[in-house]
Amino acid sequence: MPKPRIYIETTIPSYLTARKSHDILVAAHQQITGEWWTLRRQNFDLFTSELVWKKPDSETPTPPDDGWLLLRGIPLLDLTPAVRRLAGRFLAGGLIPAKAADDALHVAFATAHGMDLLLTWNCRHIANAEIIARLADAAAEFGHRLPVLCTREPLMGG
Repeated sequence: MPKPRIYIETTIPSYLTARKSHDILVAAHQQITGEWWTLRRQNFDLFTSELVWKKPDSETPTPPDDGWLLLRGIPLLDLTPAVRRLAGRFLAGGLIPAKAADDALHVAFATAHGMDLLLTWNCRHIANAEIIARLADAAAEFGHRLPVLCTREPLMGG
């Protein structure tokens, strides 16, 4: 049986590599992300995109710094016309606001490339129960199935 395919969104390596936060919620996210990375990631085929390497104030990807080397070897998905069309649909439909265009691209990467899951801590524009059904409908318009958009809790196993 093949392993489930997971798209790793930017918040995951951010939490894995950031200095421990004094904010209790962020610190908890950091800890449980680290636990998943250590204990469970080998049960999945991981993928990401060059978008994960893009600095927030830049339009171009930059090589990872030492802290992000943990993603070395994880295949990068291509920015295809299908990814661009889906992201455009998510934005044009107002499902994801224009100011969060990178979030639309992450969802589009995972969707267009047939990922089973998208792992994120972004619950504002990605793992948001209020918009997931509408994102799924938009993906279906283009003949795609929306992956499960989730935080790491559902992925800890039994």
